[in-house]
Amino acid sequence: MEHFDLIILGAGAAGLFCAGSALSQGRRVAVLDHARKPGEKIRISGGGRCNFTNLATAPDRFLSANPRFAASALARYPARDFVALVDQAGIAWHEKTQGQLFCDGKATQITDMLLTRMRGADLRLETPIETVTHQGDRFQVTGPWGALTAARVAVATGGKSIPRIGATGFAYDLARQFGLRLVDTRPALVPLTFAEQDLALCRPLAGVAVEARIAHGGGAFRDALLFTHRGLSGPVILQISSFWKPGEVLQIDLCPDHDIAARLKEARGRNGRQQVATALGAMLPERLAQAIAGEKGLAQARLADQNNARLDALGARVNRWRITPVGTEGYRTAEVTLGGVDTRDLDARTMAARAVPGLHFIGECVDVTGWLGGYNFQWAWASADAAGRA
Repeated sequence: MEHFDLIILGAGAAGLFCAGSALSQGRRVAVLDHARKPGEKIRISGGGRCNFTNLATAPDRFLSANPRFAASALARYPARDFVALVDQAGIAWHEKTQGQLFCDGKATQITDMLLTRMRGADLRLETPIETVTHQGDRFQVTGPWGALTAARVAVATGGKSIPRIGATGFAYDLARQFGLRLVDTRPALVPLTFAEQDLALCRPLAGVAVEARIAHGGGAFRDALLFTHRGLSGPVILQISSFWKPGEVLQIDLCPDHDIAARLKEARGRNGRQQVATALGAMLPERLAQAIAGEKGLAQARLADQNNARLDALGARVNRWRITPVGTEGYRTAEVTLGGVDTRDLDARTMAARAVPGLHFIGECVDVTGWLGGYNFQWAWASADAAGRA
């Protein structure tokens, strides 16, 4: 039976990076994954260009039952360190809004870089894991392929998000097995879905995008909002989905640069014969303006015929649209999983389970979830480095 210093379960972002960090310490490392290819979430991320980190990374960009837990790992492996690695590999990149960094070319460049960095590790794909046991100073990992032993095990199997690329709740099952607590999990960075009566507006507008602002549950974001056949998506919706809980009402400003009621009153004074929908269309996408005016029974109405109360109501509909989603699109499209292994049971410097020496949990399976925009990859690199160097 082969013995390793470290067995890493999962060949995603955190697993591959952990292997490279452990190798730099002279360890003998094996990486096991049931998938056919490593780094599948890297491959599909960022529209195929991988938003691999964010220059604005800080602990306040992460959700957790313990908001300060991530600070240690993030401080010891900051975004600039990963950027240096990317530069060293000769990978061209560019910065988008809000500190987001993307590859100029394909996301697979990042996977190739990580595989090169972990050259010397024993990578075993299409290797399903059946049991992980601990006795004395050794862990044993078994599957239909046989068994391996190690002094340490790092669990990097991710969360439940995007099951079509192999995501499962394996990490949570393993945490329970070893007596660790879990924070309830749910899909995050995910589109929101609406009830049938609210879809009467959204469905005809599918594909229409607008700049919007939403503040809810401690999160406040301004970014693109996209109408879909099922509800709402776009970056601002994905962001707020991590803060929203079922049954809660969202208030959305569909035109944050304008006080709609005031602008319509001004337009009425200049040209009362102008249609309400036309005046609204000067501030919103035309299809959206027509739909909202029609919703209020003003599709063909003139501004001159509307009193202040009616224009105030129309303005509130745009600047303070209140809507109650019925749910989300679920793990099928969620970019990450919120919740996970309770950080109270982990050492922030090594990501090791306090009660089980040598057992580490890293990446998405831990109760640390970043905002949209490269933060979750940076957590994967930082938490993996912490465990790999332990």
